[in-house]
Formats: sequence, structure tokens, C-alpha cells
Amino acid sequence: MKCILPLLAAGLAFGQAPQSAPSNAADPVVMTVGDQKITKSQFEQLLSTLSDQQRAQLQTPAAKKKLAENYAELTMLVQEARARRLDQSEVVKTRIAIQTDQVLAQSVMEELAKPTDGDELAYYNSHKSEFDEVKARHILIRFKGSSVPLKKDEKDLTEEEALAKAQEIRTKILGGADFAEMAKENSDDAGNATHGGELGAFTRGRMVPEFEKAAFDAEVGKITEPVKTKFGYHLILVDSHEAKPFGEVRTQIEQRLRQQLSQKALADLKSKSAVTFNDAYFGTTPPKPTLLPPAPPPKENK
Repeated sequence: MKCILPLLAAGLAFGQAPQSAPSNAADPVVMTVGDQKITKSQFEQLLSTLSDQQRAQLQTPAAKKKLAENYAELTMLVQEARARRLDQSEVVKTRIAIQTDQVLAQSVMEELAKPTDGDELAYYNSHKSEFDEVKARHILIRFKGSSVPLKKDEKDLTEEEALAKAQEIRTKILGGADFAEMAKENSDDAGNATHGGELGAFTRGRMVPEFEKAAFDAEVGKITEPVKTKFGYHLILVDSHEAKPFGEVRTQIEQRLRQQLSQKALADLKSKSAVTFNDAYFGTTPPKPTLLPPAPPPKENK
């Protein structure tokens, strides 16, 4: 909970701490620090400055009480600092000014980089393939040099032998053999062979490139030709292939758009604002080019 305190401290540091206000039945005093009374609405106004993720940590009464205790400690320290007139110190004033600028900069950046609902939906529709999700099974036949461990008493197959075995298994499955049973009997992927080769659902970027391309290109319900990766030859059977719904990826899209919009906002501001630096002061004046020593005279042929 301590990580939330700097955000709450900002209001106090700027001299904007909640002032004692008369309470009523609808807005009772929820805490008192010295002679300062803080009502329910004032405390909840402080909470409103937190992010959604931080507010999610405060769902239980115990968590909210702990934050209030921390805030009370903070308030006591601020009261003592003001009693000592530290808020009149030029150094402290400078610190407060810097903190004010930081909060203002963060606030305007949040405003400039806030995507609209339309922006998010448009991004989803134009990048839907990025949110594809495949549910698949596979059978792995390893060959020499694979990082997959060799089973006990199993022959270390060459690439040609592994390919031939994979093709033979594929032929059997096409002829009616059960994929899951063939995976249990033959797959060298010990992690899922006993589960019939089940890989579960995965999105792009989770598998090695060759496997990913084959899985996302495969027709649902049809076994692929053997696919070679550094692990061996794979037979892949895709059970489903669909894009994740917008609601599931909206937060992810918002984060992407915020990053893009913040970069654009900064670039736009830089193009409109003239910024110069005193190179003599900052020591960034480029060094004067040094002249190369004269070339030695050519040697005389004797």
C-alpha cells in the first residue's frame, strides 16, 4: 500500500490538503488528524486520483483502513513540516514546483494519449489477425540434434528417418487412426503426449515461427503435412481458429494506442515548441576538428 502514498502526498505537498469541513449525515467525518477533519467525500476525492489498478486494491474495508492509516501518518508529517515552516524554504518550494510540473505533465499526457472507443474498435478491426487464437494438437517426431530429450531405448533418428516416420503416422491417421492415441504412442513431446498432443489455445508469437505459420495457415480439422522445426517434425491438427472478441483484448489495445498516441503527442509538441540549450554551460559543444599531421615526404627511389 505504501506505493500509493506518493500520489496522495501530491495534494498535500502542493498545499491542497483537504481542509476541515462541516460534516452531515450524508457526508460524515471518516478520520481526524490533530485538528484536521476529513469527511467521506474528501477522502473519496483523494481515492479518485488513483489509477483503476490501484483502486482495485482497495475493495476490502481492511485495505481501505490501511491506506487511511498510512495517509494519517503522512498528514501528521506534513503538519509538523508546516509547523516548522519548512514550506517556506526555497529548496522545498522548488521541490514542490517540480512535483507540480510532473503531475501536470502526467495529467496532460494522459489526456492527449487517451484513445476513444472508436479508435479502439477501429484498431481491432484493422489488426484482427493479431488477435487470432488457435487451439491445436500435435505429434512431434524428434531427430538428431533436437533439444527434446530422447526417450529411453528409442533410436536417435536422422532427419530423413524422422520425416518418414511422421509421414507414416499421418497416413495412418488419414486412414482412420485416432490422433490422440497416435500422439500417446509416438509423440516425443513428453509434456503433452499423454494428453493426446493437446497444446491448448495460443496466439501469435507463442510458438517457433515455422510451427506458428503452419498452425495459423492450417484448415480446421485437417492434419498438416510434417512441419520441420528445430525440435523435429510436427503433425498439427487445428481444432479451432478464431479471433479473440474485442472485449477480451480491449485493455491490450488501449495500452498499444496510448503508447502510439503519447509518442505522437510528444512529437507534435516538439515540432511546435522551440527548445534550445546553452552548449557552453552543458558542456556539449562539439570539439573543434583537429588538423591531421602533414603527410611525410615521399621516399626517393635509389
